[in-house]
Amino acid sequence: MGGNEGARSLDAVFRPRSIAVVGASRDRTSIGREILHNLIEYEFEGPLFAVNPRAATVHSLKCYPDVLAIPDPVDLAVIVVPAPIVREVVEQCGRKGVKGLVVITAGFRETGAEGARREAEVMERVRSFGMRLVGPNCMGVINTAPGVRMNATFAKAMPMAGLPTQGIGFISQSGALGEAILANARDMNLALSMFASAGNKADVSGNDLLEYWEDDDSVSLILMYLESFGNPARFTRIARRVTRRKPVLAVKAGRSVTGARAAATHTGSMSGPDVAAESLLAQCGVIRARTIEEMFVFARTFLRQPIPAGPRVAIVTNSGGPGILAADACENLGLSLPPLGRATLDALRRVIPPEGSPANPVDLIASAGPERYEPAVRLALADPDVDALLVIFVSPIMIDAHAVARAIVAGVASWQGAAKPVVTCFMGKIGWEEGIRELEGHGIPVYSFPELAVEGLAAAVRYGGLRSRPEGLPVHFTTRREKAADLLRQAADEGKETLSYAAGSDLLEAYGIPMAPSRVVASPAEAIAFGLEVGYPIVLKGTSPRIIHKTELKAVRLDLRDGDAAGSAWTHLRAVLDAADPEATILAQKMITGGREVILGAFRDPQFGGVAMFGLGGVYVEVLRDVAYRVLPITDREASEMVRSIRGYPLLAGVRGESAVDLDMLEQTLLRLSQMVMEQESIASLDINPFIVSPPGAISLAVDVRVSVKR
Repeated sequence: MGGNEGARSLDAVFRPRSIAVVGASRDRTSIGREILHNLIEYEFEGPLFAVNPRAATVHSLKCYPDVLAIPDPVDLAVIVVPAPIVREVVEQCGRKGVKGLVVITAGFRETGAEGARREAEVMERVRSFGMRLVGPNCMGVINTAPGVRMNATFAKAMPMAGLPTQGIGFISQSGALGEAILANARDMNLALSMFASAGNKADVSGNDLLEYWEDDDSVSLILMYLESFGNPARFTRIARRVTRRKPVLAVKAGRSVTGARAAATHTGSMSGPDVAAESLLAQCGVIRARTIEEMFVFARTFLRQPIPAGPRVAIVTNSGGPGILAADACENLGLSLPPLGRATLDALRRVIPPEGSPANPVDLIASAGPERYEPAVRLALADPDVDALLVIFVSPIMIDAHAVARAIVAGVASWQGAAKPVVTCFMGKIGWEEGIRELEGHGIPVYSFPELAVEGLAAAVRYGGLRSRPEGLPVHFTTRREKAADLLRQAADEGKETLSYAAGSDLLEAYGIPMAPSRVVASPAEAIAFGLEVGYPIVLKGTSPRIIHKTELKAVRLDLRDGDAAGSAWTHLRAVLDAADPEATILAQKMITGGREVILGAFRDPQFGGVAMFGLGGVYVEVLRDVAYRVLPITDREASEMVRSIRGYPLLAGVRGESAVDLDMLEQTLLRLSQMVMEQESIASLDINPFIVSPPGAISLAVDVRVSVKR
């Protein structure tokens, strides 16, 4: 079933032919009793064995004193015994030939050092016998497939089974949330194929489950509640592959610890605590939801509706107000309401009363019954400029809601062209229960408010865009890698937390990122000589590891056009620096004019590694915060996406007759930055701000650089 041997090994957990519950109990309030009860209640298809040395029977099943006493083979053991004896039970399971373990018991790594030691001992035995383990400290696992029917959890809510090829695979890192997740999924008629509460992820991780469900036809949609990424690099490889085949929706809770780097650079100070996780999920094609509730809203559209080919939505409604709300939501979420074609409008006019409107949103007016809904749905779906359809029905007392639902189903069924998603919103309480059952029975999701329906469609459109984007390619440049490493090593040996400006410039030059001509000048005469050498105008600015915002300190003098201006500026600037930081030096630099100021940066996240940033640069970068992030390494496609994803991209592409900047050069610089941070692991964070990017054919140069070093 899975993509490799490791994934197939999870069959022992999710497709066992026999199960032993170790720690089964007669106590109706105990977890061991509840798990055994759920396995029986859900009608597990294979033999069940209860293990309890102090009971003869539990739940009418004969009890065995230990796993080794069971006379028949056991594929899966669900372990619910005190933590100190779990290792002994695991040893017995290994000797018995059990291949799958679900350890419900808590009291392991989550409790501290002693628990971590206990967990390590358990895992040593698991690996020595070649077993797979879910948990410990988890709620259990579920597989609703015919021929298995396994509910090995202690949840009260019984899962609703999916169709053979339309069900959810759900990974929850939180056992406490498992009960609520299962209950809400059932309430929303979301069919479940498999569920796993991962717990401590001592062995089986979210990555393993993604890989296991990749080729499983019973799982058409994967939902994830995550608190951490065990192995982000592996997650990236697997998720990028899986999301090309089936949608993955995730709620990522928790926040990365960004530490002291936040104050060291502009990049650090602007990167929120969750930016790395946000970027990684987007790069992998995973749709992130802010809450469990929002994930379920998305899932109702994803589960049994096709992915839309584009963002163009038609709305059919019998009430103007909800239609306007839906139209506003579409605009806010990046969807469009296209004008319907002339043939569609002419056909709708023959159906709709004069007081209605055939324009999009199509208003059938309040008296609309099935005789209007069926042709309106059919015609809207047939319009070639429509990618998705939202049907709204506000149930007045004189209209049969069930008949309207049947008409919607008939209208959808009559469309024989390329599959287009259809979502509905039923508002009101008059006879709507039968209508909702009719629609959902035919796989058409029903939302209580139009905004929620639009949110589901918008998420599906976003996924369609991510899935269809071309895969990028890695790019590698010839660089002076060893010289860069020597610069960073020297700074670390000298106990420096920040590279000098000269060292930072040399670091960029080693990776082919050009810097504006510059030199530290120790006197007015040296400043004047520099201007004569490189040509006026020049810039003077103070540099120091302790000075981040030079303009706030008035430590920059621009557009110095001759020797008198340069000498006078040096004297005034030296006075300013002596008052603020006497160790600061003065840098003279050729003034670069024209082009656009952008910022390129990177920081090292403790969990995800290098993260790159790009945006409009200059002194207002922290105010505008118009930036994009990507987890490194990035591909050529991702570099292009970074540049084009910021709000200010039109300024780079050229507006009002202005020339576009050299976008190819800008993307190449981002790729060089990516390679530098990946190869030089001692870089904690860096800013190139501003980088002045010019039109094609002109010179683009970095004007300022700041590099903090990981010690």
